[in-house]
Amino acid sequence: MATLLRSPAVTRAEALVERVADAPVLPLGHAPEPGAEAPPAAPPQEPSRALALSDVITVKSGPGEALIRLAYRLGIPGHAIAAPFRRPQALRVLATVESPNRGDRAAGTALRAGHFLIHGVRLPIASFDFSPAAHHAPGVERVVHSFGWLADLAASAPRADGAAVAERIASLWLHGHGTIGKGPAWEPELAGLRLVAWLVHAPLMLGGTDKALKSRLLAAIADTATWLDKRAPKEAAGLGQVAAFAGIVAAGLLLPHGKPRRLFGEAGLVTALGDMVGEDGGVLSRCPAAQLEAIRMLTDLIACYEAAEVTPPPALAVMRELLVPPLLALRHGDGALGNWQGQGAIAADRVNAVIEASGVRTRPLAQAGGWGYQRIKAGETLLQFDTAPPPRAKHARTGCASTLAFELSDGPQRIIVNCGGASLAGGQVPARIGQGLRATAAFSTLVLDNANSTAVLLHGKLGKGVETVEFDRRQITRSGFRDATRIEAAHDGYAGRFGLSHQRILTLSGDGTELAGEDILVPVGKSGKRGKIAFALRFHLGRGVEVQLSPDKRGASLLLPDGRLWQFRLGGDRGGADDITLHAEDSLWVDGDGRPHATEQLVIEGLALRSGGQFSWRFRKTG
Repeated sequence: MATLLRSPAVTRAEALVERVADAPVLPLGHAPEPGAEAPPAAPPQEPSRALALSDVITVKSGPGEALIRLAYRLGIPGHAIAAPFRRPQALRVLATVESPNRGDRAAGTALRAGHFLIHGVRLPIASFDFSPAAHHAPGVERVVHSFGWLADLAASAPRADGAAVAERIASLWLHGHGTIGKGPAWEPELAGLRLVAWLVHAPLMLGGTDKALKSRLLAAIADTATWLDKRAPKEAAGLGQVAAFAGIVAAGLLLPHGKPRRLFGEAGLVTALGDMVGEDGGVLSRCPAAQLEAIRMLTDLIACYEAAEVTPPPALAVMRELLVPPLLALRHGDGALGNWQGQGAIAADRVNAVIEASGVRTRPLAQAGGWGYQRIKAGETLLQFDTAPPPRAKHARTGCASTLAFELSDGPQRIIVNCGGASLAGGQVPARIGQGLRATAAFSTLVLDNANSTAVLLHGKLGKGVETVEFDRRQITRSGFRDATRIEAAHDGYAGRFGLSHQRILTLSGDGTELAGEDILVPVGKSGKRGKIAFALRFHLGRGVEVQLSPDKRGASLLLPDGRLWQFRLGGDRGGADDITLHAEDSLWVDGDGRPHATEQLVIEGLALRSGGQFSWRFRKTG
């Protein structure tokens, strides 16, 4: 059984580059036939480690460029390096960027009508507090301060019609954030994304009639780039550092005398990408929204290279190709993403738009070591299974205790889901429940004594809990399961507190009509402790699924919104547990627009022996 460890070591990235080079070119979102979905797994090579991209693709430079990079890093101004005997050029944006990324037209239309539309909530621009002391929901701050709304505005109207709106918001923002480095707007991640957005959408930002505002905006662009020059190298590894260096590179490409800044930024960016991404292309935060943002950002940055007529480092294209397959693995039959690590079910059109803009055509990644999400597709049924530890505290964005949770869908219909939406709390999702949406009970997995498998801390961080996950994946053929795929995984999150490890076995039949599950509590010592402990197996149901419990309270009928029927049944063996009950409880599910929907969950509860227990269950499609 392979073991996933939360360790930060360096990997052999050569295999990844070879995999990208040899990967078959397929239509967008194409998946192989069920029989080819999960071949026997090769022996893992120390998974869950950080990809050192610079081991394979370094920023090529001769002695001259190396000296330029060193001089800029020491603080010599770019114009003094690039043109030491000439007067500095006037500050301007040197080229027009044509990015294939597109924004949300509905959000752009709302902007023209005088509102921000963020996670389904309308916020009037006229009364919005742009001051550094204002407290907004994290999702609101992200959209407003990153100027991500510029893409939405550009998608909703011709440039001439949107320029006045962009001028108005930019003027209000500059008035509130004239002091560099103060307030949430100056988080390096938001500052880097903002700088890229300003430069990509420069014609919209600078195309108005207010010449004084144009001068202020150009000065803000230059000041932000200079601030990031100093701040980016000090930022912790992750999307924040990558975004900061991306802003530096974009400024180096599109502002005068930018070559020294570009060379400095490229070296930092390649290193930062290597520190952010695992060996299989999944970001170490394990957050699908961060994965999506990274792909979109690289597409914008490569468009900046094209506008400046400069060849980008090969590392950027390779990294973008590595990032796409893991993201595709988390799409359900409806095209939207699963609810993992605090995100809602990011909508299919948003995912498709980012993938299409990237130009990457590949198949979903079925077996992901560091990314940690196993994928099985059989017939129209698709299973996603979390078989890795949660992200380390330094990588976590909205960290969740979701180990050994799963999601299940049949075509476009979701059967078993996770609640999701913790990162969207403060919008339509009440802020008071955000912490609860990160808990183990908000995921479709086993909970012991109503405790989290990994401690859920404030501000999206995680504490002690799951450190290792052992898993094994194989094809099996046995009575009742022809050409089935079986995944066996176990975590140690409850070992220290309760002396038990949780092992879960999921077996999906080759035709996708049956999912058999087994949850096992195994004592970690030679002999288990005495007494009993409360447990709950939770299966959160998809939106619109109607539940009818069987008369014997050992099963349930699940009627999907499109008329498909699945049956749930408990196994006959109680596994040494007492007072096992099956009942339905209220739950909720958060969609990609941040809207919570009332749903239900099936809950198996009882008292398990501290010496161990075993509980089997089964989902079967009957109509």
